[in-house]
This record gives sequence, structure tokens and C-alpha cells, in this order.
Amino acid sequence: MIAHHTTQALRRSAPTLAGLWLGAMMIAAGQAQALPPVEVVGNAARANVPDGATLEKRLALRAPRLISFGPEDEMFIGSQAGRLYRLQPPYDRIDAEIPLSGYPHSAVVHDGYLYVATTDHLYRTAYTPGQDVTEVDFEGVADLPGGGGHASRSLSVGPDGRLYVALGLQGNCSAQRLADDVAFEDRRGGVMALDPTHETPGWTPYVSGLRNPIGMAWSPQGILYLNNNGPDHWGYEAPPELLVRAESGSFHGMPWYQWNDDEWQRDTCIDSAPPAGRDTLAPPVATFAARSAPIGLTFLPEDNPWQVDMVSAIHGSWATQASGGRATRRPPKIVGIRLDDDGRQGQMVDLVSGFQAANGERWARPAGVAYHDGALYFTADDGDTGLYRLTP
Repeated sequence: MIAHHTTQALRRSAPTLAGLWLGAMMIAAGQAQALPPVEVVGNAARANVPDGATLEKRLALRAPRLISFGPEDEMFIGSQAGRLYRLQPPYDRIDAEIPLSGYPHSAVVHDGYLYVATTDHLYRTAYTPGQDVTEVDFEGVADLPGGGGHASRSLSVGPDGRLYVALGLQGNCSAQRLADDVAFEDRRGGVMALDPTHETPGWTPYVSGLRNPIGMAWSPQGILYLNNNGPDHWGYEAPPELLVRAESGSFHGMPWYQWNDDEWQRDTCIDSAPPAGRDTLAPPVATFAARSAPIGLTFLPEDNPWQVDMVSAIHGSWATQASGGRATRRPPKIVGIRLDDDGRQGQMVDLVSGFQAANGERWARPAGVAYHDGALYFTADDGDTGLYRLTP
């Protein structure tokens, strides 16, 4: 685990958290430990969280998605409701609600600009903290391959100062990929990069072969990790969803190959020749159960109280087995991921669960996730929608 070497020092500096830390580390080490249920402050629900932790709803929002932080601790939240939300500490009220058409899924502040990624375009406006912004203030920076199916566009700033956008394939088996020799409208299924300082910014393929990569997170070493939602046409138990380590030019198989039963398997749904052989494909860092729909992803600092390297928001499947009823749904939850020393293998740790009852009914579905000043924030875009905070 990347953060393991600080554990003893942190225990000494925060003895009141010793029980929580020990419990989290036991879970991370593979020892079973149930998360105790607690009342969720701010609504009538109950959830399961690490011992001693508190979960609270900070405020209601309409269909919120990914979270980012800007200068002076401003929080930005994209949405499916045609709104970009801005919040100021302590993040319990809306400071600004910016109407934006075209599904403003995510936003970042970078080098004096506020950037927003919609399904078809990347927009920006010159920005200083607290500034009043309206839709007319935004200018187009670059077009994005649009069209139906997997309309979210996740945006991130890389350690090299470039902007990175993740976009999914149109369907399960779409013959689309990110490459210079592919028509622009079919450059989907991976991550593209753009240098905003160029006079005419243009997208460059970065990684490809992913059906629907939504969560993006950069490690302290500058490596990009991605959550990937797998296809639906193999049924309800396969293939699993993936967490992948993505490096410049890497290809991750889809739709030609699926990771299943600990190996890459050829997917016969597409008969065109794959751009690379299966022997070139790296295994995923970790897997989630099929139909889990992992979305938000973030790295945590080494001194985080749960002693995990990453956190992911599991949205939970939308589909159900015809004969099994609603209880066959994959449950939404928040999970931690503990990485090995080289960051190529990961182990899951449940951090928040209990969003779904035994009959399949849900009170919330997590989407975006972020960590700030010792607290873990996540959005729920379905059920009791809004912003939530987990504190130790």
C-alpha cells in the first residue's frame, strides 16, 4: 500500500482514532469486519460506515455528478440537470448555480480558467474565485465526439498541465476507438488529452479500449487510473467492471476483449480485427462485480483516517434479472482501494454501504467522490439526491 509507511506515526499523533484506524486496516488486510449502521444526519436513512465515523447530508442538489475543488477551496459539482453548482466552505449551501446546456458532467479550474466538459464540447471562461458566471460567458475550446449512448464527459487536469477527457463507446460493441486514423466522431472509448495553451487546441488520443471510463484519478506519482463500466450483453454476472492503470498509448481491449475469469477473452460481438493482440493487454488493477457501475474515483493523501489509497463511488446497476426481481441489483456503495507497492494490484474495502434494502429498494446512488480537509464527500444523483460528507 502506498500509504503504509506513515501508519505508526499517525497512530501516535492521533490516539483517539486508533480504533477506527485498526478496524480499517483489518478490513484492508482482508479480515472480515462488519461496518456498523448509523443514522444519516440530514435525512431519515441509515447507512453502514467505519466505526466512529459520521455520515451527513450537506445539502440537496438536482442530479449532481462529479466533484472538483478550485482555488480558495471552492467546490464545483456538475450535474445531469443542466446546472453547474459552486459551493463555498463548509459546503452546506449553493453559492452559485450556473445554467449550462449539453450535460455539464464535470468541471475544473486551471490556470485562471473555469473549464466545463459537456457531451459535445469543451468550454471555458476566464475565472477568479467568487466570480459571477453565466452561460454566455463561456467560449468553446474544442469539439468532442458526441452522439447518443454514454453521454458523460469526465474532465481532469493532468500533472503535465494538459486537460484530459474520458468518453465512452456509444454501445456495448461499437467499432469506435481513440486513434488518429479514426474519424473524429468515432474517437470514443478512452481518454483524450488537450494542451489549452495552444492557439488552436486539439485533442490527442491518450488511452483507448475502454467501454465507459467515467472516474479519473491521478496518483501522486502522476499515473492515471480509470474506472471502467463493462458491457451488458454477457449477462448479469460477467464480465466484471474494471479499475485500470492507464499509461500513454495503452490499449485496454474493449470491445474486442473482455477481462473475465482472470484472463482476457475474445468478445465475438464484434468481428473486426482488434488493433492489438491480447498478449499486449495488462490485467486490471482491481475488479468490481458485473453491473456495479463504478463512477467517481479519487486518490487520498497518505494521512487519511481510513488508510486506503483511493476511493470509488459505486453507482449500482440499473438493470435487473427478469426472474430475480429488484433484489438482484448490484448495491450502491463507497469503496476504498488499497494498492500494492507498485500500484498495479488493488484490494477493495467497503467504506459506506446500506444504500440498498434486501428487496432492492434504494435510498441513494453515489456518483462523484472527492476528499478535502479530512472529510470524504460524495454526490448522489438518484434517490435522496445531494452532497454527502463522511468524517471520522
